Amino acid sequence: MSLEETKQLLRTFRIVPNRILGQNFMVESSVYPKLCEYACLGNDDVVLDAGAGFGFLTRFLADRCKAVVAVEKDPRLLMVLREQVCGYANVTIIQGDVLTAELSTFNKVVAIPPYYLSSRLVTWLLKRQIECAVLILQKEFAEKLLAPVSTKNYGWLAVVAFHDAKVELLDEVPKTLFYPPPQVNSVIVRLEPRKPVPYKVNNRIFFDGLVRWMFTQRNKKVNNALMPFLRSTFKVGKEEAKKLAFEAPFGERRARDLSSSEFGELANALTK
Repeated sequence: MSLEETKQLLRTFRIVPNRILGQNFMVESSVYPKLCEYACLGNDDVVLDAGAGFGFLTRFLADRCKAVVAVEKDPRLLMVLREQVCGYANVTIIQGDVLTAELSTFNKVVAIPPYYLSSRLVTWLLKRQIECAVLILQKEFAEKLLAPVSTKNYGWLAVVAFHDAKVELLDEVPKTLFYPPPQVNSVIVRLEPRKPVPYKVNNRIFFDGLVRWMFTQRNKKVNNALMPFLRSTFKVGKEEAKKLAFEAPFGERRARDLSSSEFGELANALTK
């Protein structure tokens, strides 16, 4: 796999990379062994390749694990993918959105997903029962997973990621290793589910909704930011929502200054 091979496939199948869909193809195969090493791939692993593209990574994985589930949404790329892996009996190809497609069981994820999918894919993976995920993600996005409290990048993603997974930012991946090159550099990210989780959440759906809402009001005091959310969620009037909000912990602090565990405490206090 090389830049010339990628260009040749694009010409042969008359494919113009879609920037909106984040179609930037990895053209440096030396990255693949690193991904496998960080995922600790073995002969018993079944690996999900989300956004398989032309199948270069898919083939590399198929030689090093029990089976690969390769998912690709773009029908143009799917045609190339099928041709590239036709000799691999241990590869299952699925056309569709990885977040909604019916997938066979897998225990690890190794993928170079399109940038537009990053946020939804990571949050989806955090809720899956997997051993680990090794992904190449946009560096700026990846740094948000580990953003410290009260910083500009600190948001709902960091709160949820801290609860759900051990996150490691590993090797930087220059934009020159993709074709066409994206505007930003990337980084290899390893996610490993926390067992046990650092704190208990009574109602996960409520917790997720609360955290997302609070960061739309990140500079407000917690009690003021809470009131519209509580009115909408609990279907109560203004006075009842105000009462609940002002009885909640951390009311005088700003949403941006609460740690992940404090968000858990806040959510639990509101769902006793």
